[in-house]
Amino acid sequence: MGPFNTLELPADDSTLTRLWVRGGFPGSFPAPEDAISLRWRTDFIRTYLERDAPMFGPRVPAGVLERLWTMLAHGQGTLLNASRLAAGLQITSPTVTRYVDLLSDLLLVRRLQPFHRNSGKRLVKSPKVYVRDSGLVHALLGLRTLNDVAGHPVAGASWESMVIESLLAAAPERTVASFYRTAAGAEIDLLLEIPGHGLWAIEMKRSLSARPEKGFHIACQDLQPDRRFVVNAGFDQYPIGSETMAVGLPGLAKMLTDLSE
Repeated sequence: MGPFNTLELPADDSTLTRLWVRGGFPGSFPAPEDAISLRWRTDFIRTYLERDAPMFGPRVPAGVLERLWTMLAHGQGTLLNASRLAAGLQITSPTVTRYVDLLSDLLLVRRLQPFHRNSGKRLVKSPKVYVRDSGLVHALLGLRTLNDVAGHPVAGASWESMVIESLLAAAPERTVASFYRTAAGAEIDLLLEIPGHGLWAIEMKRSLSARPEKGFHIACQDLQPDRRFVVNAGFDQYPIGSETMAVGLPGLAKMLTDLSE
């Protein structure tokens, strides 16, 4: 059973904010206070490192895995650079890759692969890496409250991870998720290849009235997606230009769920 996602919760601002700050684990999300929620997440992390990690063999030292997990939280949503992480941890790049594989297998980390369809452009080839639960991101970084989270540089990327996890939980089976980025800076945060429904391009902005950036429009010219969305922090749905729709996270998740019915 995975963490709560937006379709399993009331579609209101306070609930969405709580899901973002605390994450979706049943021991964290409904806690009566932020401090109790954070304590649960901290205990969860400690349990994985002290009890569960050693079960995967003596070659997975808990201290190194904790530092790697924290470094991934600091770099939430950035391109995986195994060499840089290895230098910081004083281990080899293949070992970093193996540990990221482990965290991915445990459903704690998501590697979002780059889109590779031939577009005639120089494309980024490294995956982006996210700690999947935004509440764990904040716990790893010691962020206790909404104010702590909102004022931290990771805020936008941790909100993005919540959006990605909620949309993928809602998407039809066999949906393929990726991102698109060229060397020239054209970028789409999330691409969904949905069986029978084509390619959906999704930009994610943690504000109420965000508009897509120039790179999104250029990337859409490259790929010609079937649908284009900007997911913002609100709940209204309205057009941005002739081809792009602004929509809140619950609204887009509902659209994806309806495709399976």
